[in-house]
Amino acid sequence: MAQLNVTDLTFYYDGSYDTIFDNVSFQIDSDWKLGFVGRNGRGKTTFLNLLMKKYEYKGTISSPVSFDYFPFPVTDKSQNTIDIVEMIYPDYELWKVCKELTLLEVDCEVLYRPFETLSNGEQTKVLLAVLFSKENNFLLIDEPTNHLDMNTRIVVMNYLKGKKGFILVSHDRFFLDGCIDHVLAINKANIEVMQGNFSTWWENKKNQDEYELAENEKLKKDIKRLSEAAKRTENWSDQIEKSKIGSHSPDRGFIGHKSAKMMKRAKAIENRSLTALDEKSKLLKNIEDTDELKIIPLKHHKSTLVNVENLSVTYGDRTIFDHINFSISNGKRIVLQGKNGCGKSSILKIILGEDIPCNGKVEIASGLVISYVSQDTSNLSGNLSDFAKEHHLEESLFKALLRKLDFTRLQFEKNIEDFSGGQKKKVLIAKSLCEQAHLYIWDEPLNYIDIFSRMQIEKLIKQYEPTMLLVEHDKTFVNEIATDIIQI
Repeated sequence: MAQLNVTDLTFYYDGSYDTIFDNVSFQIDSDWKLGFVGRNGRGKTTFLNLLMKKYEYKGTISSPVSFDYFPFPVTDKSQNTIDIVEMIYPDYELWKVCKELTLLEVDCEVLYRPFETLSNGEQTKVLLAVLFSKENNFLLIDEPTNHLDMNTRIVVMNYLKGKKGFILVSHDRFFLDGCIDHVLAINKANIEVMQGNFSTWWENKKNQDEYELAENEKLKKDIKRLSEAAKRTENWSDQIEKSKIGSHSPDRGFIGHKSAKMMKRAKAIENRSLTALDEKSKLLKNIEDTDELKIIPLKHHKSTLVNVENLSVTYGDRTIFDHINFSISNGKRIVLQGKNGCGKSSILKIILGEDIPCNGKVEIASGLVISYVSQDTSNLSGNLSDFAKEHHLEESLFKALLRKLDFTRLQFEKNIEDFSGGQKKKVLIAKSLCEQAHLYIWDEPLNYIDIFSRMQIEKLIKQYEPTMLLVEHDKTFVNEIATDIIQI
């Protein structure tokens, strides 16, 4: 057991006035299982890169262990997986890697297949198995659940639960609760470390926020009352001073004593006001702005918008899925679930009208307007104003939604290709929220999206009840918003 110490860490990107970290100090233990949480763009991945010594910074980071980063960048995925294992860890011991793969419910035969033929889940598991087979290493795990189905997430969650010595960046609340014992949180004003899982940290944060909001209201009232008292005292003092003037003025010694008393009282009120203002200035610095999002769905005259009967998709000799049946009615929120590669996205694309060879019947209500969020953000580029024009969005509404999703004014000046993964996904979600549609089709919308924004989107869907078809693997989110779940 050893400590990693961060002292007076300050960092900003060259050419940018946006300070990511400013005199940050904290300590963590090398045996902890740390969940790393915070809003998109706050610097989680940047901090992991600082630990990996990829950037220069001010301050000190001292550590008794070496760091490894997940996901390891595999540039040539056509290689056999065993060759990639050797590239990651030249001194690997095969039995140790196979032991880790067994814990992750993966057959060791995958090591002798080209890496590109492995599913997303298998690739994730192989990389974790190799990295955890090293000794005296502290693993930095950056969003391992993206593109993983729910069953695979649970396997990886249980695997990490049995490990120690890692920082895990994730926005999946169920996943975090299942495998961490400490939380490292990037707040608006500081970084904090707390013992417990995500739910423990979240409950503590809610209680702290409620206390500070109540304290803030109390201090506002106190400051107003003290301000009014100060004005009254000032008026009394003026009246006493005026009474000194004139031929019938009373005892000047008495007036001087009374005036001094008034001055002393005024000073006491001023000090109490300054104390209240000082206390008030320390509050609300870490309150997250989670303004209410809005959506204006269209109502279709038909009750059934989409009807799918005996739908099958086959690629070559491989049947992806067979005899799928479901319908989408007004107000329903249907979530498609199943293993990676089972054809969930193919179903969405068929309903969207893409030319995918299939058998069966798909009936779409006439005049149906669909808003789509793709899981792919790689084609996003240019600035936000041009993006709004290209997609015929009301720019002020589009940017207002992004502000509510925690975009700063500075973010609007950047090109989309320079955004974080979560910020790019928010661009697509804000676009969809701007569009009036009968049906909202979202394909893994929460990949890279921070926890606070997930909660905002949950609240929006529950309040406005748009008709939706989604592919999503966040268990907490699905439990909150789904009216029906279809297993493929």
